[in-house]
Amino acid sequence: GSLGVEVVDAPKGPGALVVAVHVPGPGYTAGLVRGDVLVRLGTAEIGSASDLAAVVGDARPGHQLVMTVRHDSGARQQLAVTPGVVT
Repeated sequence: GSLGVEVVDAPKGPGALVVAVHVPGPGYTAGLVRGDVLVRLGTAEIGSASDLAAVVGDARPGHQLVMTVRHDSGARQQLAVTPGVVT
């Protein structure tokens, strides 16, 4: 599966910092923007970029997941994302 985003380890605490969002793509459709930090995807806590890659790799394409993101402002938001197929 793929979210269509590029991430690095978040510099301020756990999570995966979004550094690029592919347009079009599942992350863009869900509302992710550069600077968001993914901290949860489905039932999995995301502590780093490699955690996110592992969870997304195990996700079933076409099945919606809820992700929790932390914005630059510190506010948290839940977004629905449907991982796509890497082509």
